[in-house]
Amino acid sequence: MLTPPPEENTAIPPSSDPNNGSPSFNLVSTYKNILSTDLLITKPIAAIESLISLLSASPPSTISETLSLLESATSELKDSVPNSIALSAGTDLFQRYLISTLQQGSAQSAKSKGKRSSSGGDGDFRAIRAHLLANGRLFAQRANESRGQIAKVARKFVRDGCTVLTCGRSRVVAAVLGAAAEDGAKFRVVYAQDSNDGLSKNSADIVTELWRKDIPVATITFAALAASLPYVTFALVGAESVVENGGIVSGMGTNQMGLLAKSVGKPFYVVAESHKFVRVHPLSGDDLPLGQKVLDFSTQSREEEKEHEEGKRKAGDEVVDFTPPNLITAIVTESGVQTPSAVSEELIKIWF
Repeated sequence: MLTPPPEENTAIPPSSDPNNGSPSFNLVSTYKNILSTDLLITKPIAAIESLISLLSASPPSTISETLSLLESATSELKDSVPNSIALSAGTDLFQRYLISTLQQGSAQSAKSKGKRSSSGGDGDFRAIRAHLLANGRLFAQRANESRGQIAKVARKFVRDGCTVLTCGRSRVVAAVLGAAAEDGAKFRVVYAQDSNDGLSKNSADIVTELWRKDIPVATITFAALAASLPYVTFALVGAESVVENGGIVSGMGTNQMGLLAKSVGKPFYVVAESHKFVRVHPLSGDDLPLGQKVLDFSTQSREEEKEHEEGKRKAGDEVVDFTPPNLITAIVTESGVQTPSAVSEELIKIWF
């Protein structure tokens, strides 16, 4: 029998409806609160931590009830956001981890009693569940620490005298550049943003962090990307999600950067944690359920259109695009440097 960690409370109260979890627990609010209070956390990890919190607060007393609760909770989370791809990477990974842990725990408990795994008692399941929650938190913690491991791997790309082109608010990119600066590398950064009207809040955080490390930064608009490429050594971007064919979902403008870099033979590197790998295989960006409208035609007057555009910018802070794998030179994860085609192999290792 698996012994639960001493800090876990394994008492599981009864419930009339296992699919709803604790009546006072709001899964969507928990997910959004985690994202808003921890600016360094990724969406997949926020989803995993939300599900762990749900299981901690919920009363399911059998494996089937736990899996049913997880399935309904995952659907609820995905329905709560327009673009659920990044979130799906976390929920799918945690679901796979949970099923694997429950199966192993049930088999071990049944073996210790000389019975079939399906006949384990409530005490056995409580022990398995407590072990699952304790290790689930450790799983989330390790996944969250992968950013530093990626920085160590990708730091070798940033050499003295190079100029790095980047965009977006990737904390992994910031970690890589910061690690290179701390190691004494002398380089420059070209940061592309939407407009010349000053830095946005997200952009300002990244650029200010680079300035603090004495890294020279030039900010440009996406309209100036082509003109800046002759001065650039390579492009380095993060990703919200990495899909099965090796393409990435990232901030709007990333695909444009990849296209231009490819056209002039500049390397285009992606740094992303492996927990962002998701089992989606799009043929193009149109195949992805991004829940956004890129083109919004209007016949409004100029003044009304200006107000309309301002409203769209507020609502579209997380507008993303899809960069296909043929534009990507390499993807760097905590496991090392790999080609886009290796993503499907990594997903096979996780799921099968």
